[in-house]
Amino acid sequence: QINFVACQLFALLAAFWFRIYLSPSHASSAVRHAFATLFGIYFAVFCFGWYSIHLFVLVMMNYGIMNMASIPNIHRYSFVVAMGYLTLCHISRIYIFHYGILTTDFSGPLMIITQKITTLACQLHDGIGRQAEELTAEQNRLAVKSRPSLLEYLSYLLNFMSIIAGPCSNYKDYIAFIEGRHVHMKLLEVNWKQKGYDRLPDPSPTGAVMYKLCITLVSLILFLTLTKNFPMAYIIDNEFLDKTPFLSRLGYLYVVTQAAKPKYYFAWTLADAVNNAAGYGFSGVDERGTFRWDLLSNLNIWNIETATSFKMYIENWNIQTAAWLKRVCYDRAPWYPTALTFILSALWHGIYPGYYFTFLTGILITLAARAIRNNCRHYFLSSVPLKIAYDVVTWAVTQLAVCYTVAPFVMLAVEPTIKFYKSVYFHMHILSILVLLLLPIRPQTPSVRRAQNQAMLNSIKSK
Repeated sequence: QINFVACQLFALLAAFWFRIYLSPSHASSAVRHAFATLFGIYFAVFCFGWYSIHLFVLVMMNYGIMNMASIPNIHRYSFVVAMGYLTLCHISRIYIFHYGILTTDFSGPLMIITQKITTLACQLHDGIGRQAEELTAEQNRLAVKSRPSLLEYLSYLLNFMSIIAGPCSNYKDYIAFIEGRHVHMKLLEVNWKQKGYDRLPDPSPTGAVMYKLCITLVSLILFLTLTKNFPMAYIIDNEFLDKTPFLSRLGYLYVVTQAAKPKYYFAWTLADAVNNAAGYGFSGVDERGTFRWDLLSNLNIWNIETATSFKMYIENWNIQTAAWLKRVCYDRAPWYPTALTFILSALWHGIYPGYYFTFLTGILITLAARAIRNNCRHYFLSSVPLKIAYDVVTWAVTQLAVCYTVAPFVMLAVEPTIKFYKSVYFHMHILSILVLLLLPIRPQTPSVRRAQNQAMLNSIKSK
């Protein structure tokens, strides 16, 4: 943890230097690629020692696949090799090193690299191996038309801005950033002459970085004060279970889940700030004319804490991973896209049983929440009081459903997970099954799925 924080703080300083002294006007793309790559390799070795070799082995294996595999199969081979290697490393950390050797916890960077490898492979397949009319609007925009060079490939996967904590970004966006086209492309989407500008403005990320560093500081304080005082393990303590009523246990479950969030807020917001400090992450201009630096943001805290549906919560938590799952799995799954996406998410996270309890429960609750929303929500839109009442109830249910679902993710093992679910009478599982029996979901046609995917993309962009 100390190495992680030290690397990220040093990366923040390096990012400011990178933006000022190695800007596209001062340095060539090759120099920017080389600097980003070498610093990324240094950070990996500093944090993980010789275990960082796993990162480099996976990168080079997939570079070979990318250059030797046929385009129709490049995304399949890359996916199998990257996910297979990641899974073997997850298994070795647990069953060979028995959880206890912190130096071997290189799985975080390996997970991010796996996302990038599979993202690039799918987008290369879209750009070379498929016709434009076969692609969605988003796939067309992100399609890669030629294989990257070795330097571009290494820079994309190993750059110092994202190697430790991510996030995953799209290859074309990253290359546009290195070449100095990243901000310009987004600004051209706005008619600046109508707004009274003679030339394109030059948005600075400094304000966004300072704001995100403030969130990082608050998150760190909350982590140090709340997380240790409200451990998740207490919800299965025998004395707690014997003396605490059911509703009070649910209330405490909400409290301990809230206490577990700040470490994620801290890590993801700091990673976002590092990328912004380097000049990466500009997403355009909103309807009020404000420059936005949230292209790589991994969470929207306000939308998380006020979510009134399971879907809204998921869309605003670990946003870039959700986007990766959508692009490599949900949009390409021939059947059962929701179930396959949750299963892939569990496999990507690791092999702890708690992950599979969480994501399998998530499938059930997602389908039940979708059925309730599709069948009931329109009855509450006729008046403002009804809509407010609906939002209050769905907020409370959503927050409790999330707490119920993610508790095994924190507890990890089978025994505490079963003990927890028994203590709350498996109530969310039972209610979800009853909902699905009473309100079955009709299978979505491909056209409906495409429309919903585009709506989701527009929603993320607007945020």
